[in-house]
Amino acid sequence: MPRALWKGAISFGLVHIPVELYPSHNAPGIDLDMLDRRDFSPVGYKRYNKTTGKEIHTEDIVKGYQYEKGEYVVLTDAEIRQANKEATQAIDIQAFVKVDEISPLYFEQPYYLKPAKGGEKVYALLRETLRTTDRIGIAQIVMRTKQHLAALMVVDQVIVLNMLRYAEDIRPPEELGLPGEDAPKVRVSDKEIKMAHALVEDMTEPWDPEQFHDRFREDIMALVKKKIRNKQTHALMEPEDETPADTSTSNIVDLMALLKESIGRRMKPAKESSGNKAEKAEEPPARHKATRR
Repeated sequence: MPRALWKGAISFGLVHIPVELYPSHNAPGIDLDMLDRRDFSPVGYKRYNKTTGKEIHTEDIVKGYQYEKGEYVVLTDAEIRQANKEATQAIDIQAFVKVDEISPLYFEQPYYLKPAKGGEKVYALLRETLRTTDRIGIAQIVMRTKQHLAALMVVDQVIVLNMLRYAEDIRPPEELGLPGEDAPKVRVSDKEIKMAHALVEDMTEPWDPEQFHDRFREDIMALVKKKIRNKQTHALMEPEDETPADTSTSNIVDLMALLKESIGRRMKPAKESSGNKAEKAEEPPARHKATRR
């Protein structure tokens, strides 16, 4: 288990639940270092004093708020915590809302909440209350000198704290200039909707997160291993001119054809082996599942 990112208490009404906050995800990505292409030496980054140009050590760095041009108020981590000690140590639930009332646009980053010693029973009480009332707790929490909006929700046996975006952080979709539903170029017919429904129904299956994985990372790592195996670790491939595929649909006929072809590809019966005609009469033709990436 990783180290706790934050320790404090959930607070609602007069109830306090000591908890610890842990990351809920582990996304390694691809760790690529920056290299000098002339000799493939790692490129370093330095923290330096912008007045003297000299490198500065981490222990000599402090935080400061610029209140005038070139003038700063220096603040230590201890001073920041003491400025509002209650805020920095509490997940303050301010309201409860129904689960389906929050738009997906607001959800940003999930974390696990674990009860600290002595808080197990009250933690379980909040968890079961959220579960049985089908509610989410809306709270605020201070982390790293910033106050975040958050949602407390139950996933299986854990209370998850999901950081939320503030309303002012969400860009209005009107900025996109999307055409209205009645605009001629986006108007769809009942026949097209019916065909699209058929494709969605055919592709509908139980949610299984285990079948989805990072194929891009796997392909990159396979390329890395291949270059090592072929002793091409310093070979630089020049970029190729690539013509992007044309994914546009020029008219309704093309759209209908694509929908029909999509359904047809998924409904091709599996090849039968000779001698299985008796089984054919009893079982419907099998459908090929699309490969998930």
